[in-house]
Amino acid sequence: MQEAMAFIRSTGTLGCRPGLERITELMRRLGDPQRQLRFVHITGTNGKGSTAAMLDAVLRAAGYRVGLFTSPHLQSYRERLRLDGADISEADFCAAAEAVRAQAADMAEHPTEFECITAMALWYFAAKGCDIVVLEVGLGGRLDATNVIPPPEAAVITNIGLEHTEYLGDTVEKIAWEKAGILKTGCAAVSYDSAPEALAVIRAVCAERRVPLTVVDMGRLQSRERSLEGQTFLWDGRPLTLPLLGEHQLHNAAAALETVETLRRRGWTIPEESVRRGLAATVWPARFEVLRRDPLFILDGGHNPQCAQALARNLEEYLPEGKLTFLVGVLADKDYGAELRAVWQRARRFVCVTPESPRALPAEALAAYIRERGMDAVAVSSVAEGVARSQAYGDAPVVAFGSLYMAGAIRQILQEQWG
Repeated sequence: MQEAMAFIRSTGTLGCRPGLERITELMRRLGDPQRQLRFVHITGTNGKGSTAAMLDAVLRAAGYRVGLFTSPHLQSYRERLRLDGADISEADFCAAAEAVRAQAADMAEHPTEFECITAMALWYFAAKGCDIVVLEVGLGGRLDATNVIPPPEAAVITNIGLEHTEYLGDTVEKIAWEKAGILKTGCAAVSYDSAPEALAVIRAVCAERRVPLTVVDMGRLQSRERSLEGQTFLWDGRPLTLPLLGEHQLHNAAAALETVETLRRRGWTIPEESVRRGLAATVWPARFEVLRRDPLFILDGGHNPQCAQALARNLEEYLPEGKLTFLVGVLADKDYGAELRAVWQRARRFVCVTPESPRALPAEALAAYIRERGMDAVAVSSVAEGVARSQAYGDAPVVAFGSLYMAGAIRQILQEQWG
C-alpha cells in the first residue's frame, strides 16, 4: 500500500493540467477498459457527491454490481474507489496502481495524480465486472479525466455556481458550458433547475448533440418533515426517507430520482422498493453530519460560499435558537470571507485550525481576519486541539466547517473518542 501511495503522490506535484490527451493515451495502453462499462456521469458545482451516493445506493438495492468513483476522500484514499458499497481493498488498490504505473512510466508526458486514480478506477471496475459505474467528475467536465468514457447511460448536472474560475471561466455561462462537456450524443441528460443562464447553455448543448434532457421538477416533491435523525418527503405522492439533512439534499434526491426514471427508460430494472430502500440507506459523511448529540457536534464539509449558505439555511432550520461555536479551517485560495459572512450572525466564537493542505490559510491568519471584524476567535496548533478546545467551552453546540481537508481528521478524532 505504501508503494501504491508513493506512486499516486509522485504524480501530484505536476498540478492541475486539464486535457484529455494523457488520459486517452493511458487508457489505450491499458486496453480501454472503460469501453467495457456503462456509466452514470455526474458533474456540478455542489451536490454531485451526494447525488452519486444516492444513485449508488439505489442501484445496489436493485441488485446491480455498482462501482462508485468520487473525490476527494475524507480519511482514506481508498474511499474514492468503492465496489458494492465497500472501499477498494488494499490488495486491489495496489494491483490497480501497479497496472497504471506500468503503463504511465513510458509515456512522454506523465499523467497527473487525478488522471492516474481515474485510470485505476476504470481498470478496477472493469476487472470486477461492474454492471454500472457512478462516476463523479473531478473538475469541470469537458476536459476532466473522467470524460474519457464513452457516452454514459445518463449524464447528470447538479447545481452550478462560480468555482475554479482560473480553469473553468469567470461567468456562470462559461462554467455551465465546461460542465455540459460531459453530454455526448447517445446519452440522456438530467439537470438541476439551475440559474436561467446556466440552464440555457445546457439546453443549447443538448439540442446541438441531440441529447434528450430532463430538468428536475421540484413541484413533484409535495411535502417534507425533518429532524436531526433525517427527513421524509413525498415524491409524486410516494413517501421516501433520506438520512441526509437539509433542503438542498432534497434537490439532490430529486436529481437522483429523475435519473432513476431516465435509466428505466433505457432498460434498467429499478423497482420502487429499491428506490425506497436505497435512499433510506444512503451514507455520505461530512455533509451536515451529526457526529455527537450530547453535547451536539455537527460536521459539514462545505468549502465554498454556496456550501456555506446551505449550511446557514440548515442551521436556521435545525438549530434556530442560540449561538454556536464554529470550528473552522479554510484554504487560502477560497472566498473564505463569504463563507464566514454566511454564518456570522450565529457565531458565539470561532476556533481556527490549519487544514492539512499546502493551500491552507494558517490558523493565526484566519483568527486575525475574524478578530479584525469584531468577533471572538482563537487559533490552535492542530485539528485535534481544535476539536478539544471547541468542546471545552461547553456553552454552545459545535459546528465544524470550511474544508473537506480537515473533515476527515475531525471524523477520525471523534470516532477514536466516542467509537
